[in-house]
Amino acid sequence: MNKPPTFRPAGPLTLALLMAAATAITVASAAHAQPAAPNEAQPATIAANAAMQQSLPFANREDFDDARRGFIATIPDATVPGSGARPVWSMQRYGFLQADQPPTSVNPSLWRQAQLNAIHGLFKVTERVYQVRGLDISNLTIVEGDTGLILIDPLISTETAKAALDLYLANRPRKPVVAVVYSHSHIDHFGGVKGVVDEAEVKAGRVAIVAPDGFLEHAVAENVLAGNAMGRRAQYMYGSLLPPGSKGQVDAGLGKNVSRGSITLIAPTDLIRKNLETRTIDGVQIVFHLTPGTEAPSEMNLYFPQFRLLDMAENVTHNMHNLYTLRGAEVRDGNAWSQYIGEAMEQFGAKADVLIAQHHWPTWGTEKIVAAMARQRDLYKFINDQSLRLLNQGYKPDEIAAELKLPASLANDWAARGYYGTLIHNAKAVYQKYMGWYDANPANLNPLPPVESAKKNIEYMGGAAAVIARARDDFAKGNYRWVASVMNQVVFADPANTEARALGADALEQLGYQAESGPWRNVYLFGAQELRGGVTQLAASTIPTDLVRALPMDMVFDSMGTRLNGPRAEGRRIVINWALSDTGETYVLNLENAALTHIKGKQAEKADVSLQLTRATWDAVLLKELALPDAMKSGQIKVIGNPAKLVELFSLLDNFTPQFEIVEPRKAAP
Repeated sequence: MNKPPTFRPAGPLTLALLMAAATAITVASAAHAQPAAPNEAQPATIAANAAMQQSLPFANREDFDDARRGFIATIPDATVPGSGARPVWSMQRYGFLQADQPPTSVNPSLWRQAQLNAIHGLFKVTERVYQVRGLDISNLTIVEGDTGLILIDPLISTETAKAALDLYLANRPRKPVVAVVYSHSHIDHFGGVKGVVDEAEVKAGRVAIVAPDGFLEHAVAENVLAGNAMGRRAQYMYGSLLPPGSKGQVDAGLGKNVSRGSITLIAPTDLIRKNLETRTIDGVQIVFHLTPGTEAPSEMNLYFPQFRLLDMAENVTHNMHNLYTLRGAEVRDGNAWSQYIGEAMEQFGAKADVLIAQHHWPTWGTEKIVAAMARQRDLYKFINDQSLRLLNQGYKPDEIAAELKLPASLANDWAARGYYGTLIHNAKAVYQKYMGWYDANPANLNPLPPVESAKKNIEYMGGAAAVIARARDDFAKGNYRWVASVMNQVVFADPANTEARALGADALEQLGYQAESGPWRNVYLFGAQELRGGVTQLAASTIPTDLVRALPMDMVFDSMGTRLNGPRAEGRRIVINWALSDTGETYVLNLENAALTHIKGKQAEKADVSLQLTRATWDAVLLKELALPDAMKSGQIKVIGNPAKLVELFSLLDNFTPQFEIVEPRKAAP
């Protein structure tokens, strides 16, 4: 075997999953200057928020009673320490929410939701069913079996999950965990599993891991191929780099924020493949209602006949959810979502005394449960059908979003308010699902790219100075949406224009102060922060080890394909055989026509180079636990043929920049 040359391959597989990207970052490495102090709410913002205060039934405090019902105990300030000085989770920074009246810099409806999401601790839901809420963005549900505990959705981080279980065990009889149920494939519903379960217990068969069909595939897949971009956008959506405060981050709508701890995964041992399948786990009967393609690609509701309790996972929560999420993802099907809520209502509604979800607080009483489910069912159906009605009349996405208004019966329901999803961006999502990005106007078929377009627009409007002068007048009139838009044009035409950056930031800030949606507020305020201070430079995020190891090799190769630099790969031809001795998998990886493809179960007769290794060795390389040259020198990776071809392939893979520009032009790649 030829001696492998010394080389440093391109960085490992990008796996910037939603919460990992939003949580595994550190602000300590920020390299830009501290941004300017936030401004006060302007008269137009004060008026808009005052009008909101008058338009909704704020006197109704029933949700606050429900959110506190059954309270047993909590952790002081809900603080969960981490390995460093900064806690993994803490509500201490949100003490400002204790004020009775919202400040003028926060939409009063969002303020109300933020106060509700700040209520934390261990709560009794009904006999043998408990929840820990407010120790992460999601809830840990604990069901007491005959001999042990059944845990539903162990949060994002091992630290918060352990703290939640410890809080329960400090106040209830100590029993072992006998099962963990993942309600769906989003990371805030499984990432903390190793904080509550020892994987050795699972492998020994003493703890079951139950999940809906397709869970593992979707759990590791959703954010892999576009993970770098999703991770960056998640910073905007969750406001994880914004300081909490009345002029900063106050809430995420679905919960307070995302925890910053260690993310893990244990593969399911028991998949629910049949709809309405009934299992008895440790003496507890559970009916599993599969709801694929709703809030997550793999999701299920759970009904507990003994307790007359219905868990709607994340399909029915106390807000309008996302048909499209601002971090970026495939559009969700509002029609299917509505149908599955209707199915659950028909199957279980009249047999439920309490409704819970894996976010927010419970609803008690059969009549209230059925009514709440009906409104949620009709909410997603309304958005889907009315968007399609206008679409079929020729309305464009922005026109549909401007035209749609919820009926009063939904608009006055707190649980249908746009704290997370909004009517505006969900309506556009319906258009995207059915019609794609093109609005059929030929002028929009192939427009100039952003920088070129911005330069021509500003030129036509008389130059940057004239545009800024007019925009200041519009700012004074409260036309913040327009000011933000036109200042974006100036910044893209000239990113060094400090006046445009400052005025654009001021406009975004006022839009954030007015936003009812937690993610919208975060997006606006973080955009303002980066216009004022530049892109925050961060330390490299930690790739969740368990998720990398769960990644199918097909997806590893697909991810490599997304990193292939097409222009540099043009004219090159490389064929590599892969043989994984521990899994028995074989692949042919082929570079041709500037595209990287692979075939499973084959070995090419005339490969340039053949690799023999274990999947464990390759995982160690991906996780940077083992350098590829070292693995080759030690024989952990056996190389037959020309190793220079392997070097050549890796030299053609781009390393993505995690902190790329969003509110200013993208800088040229190095």
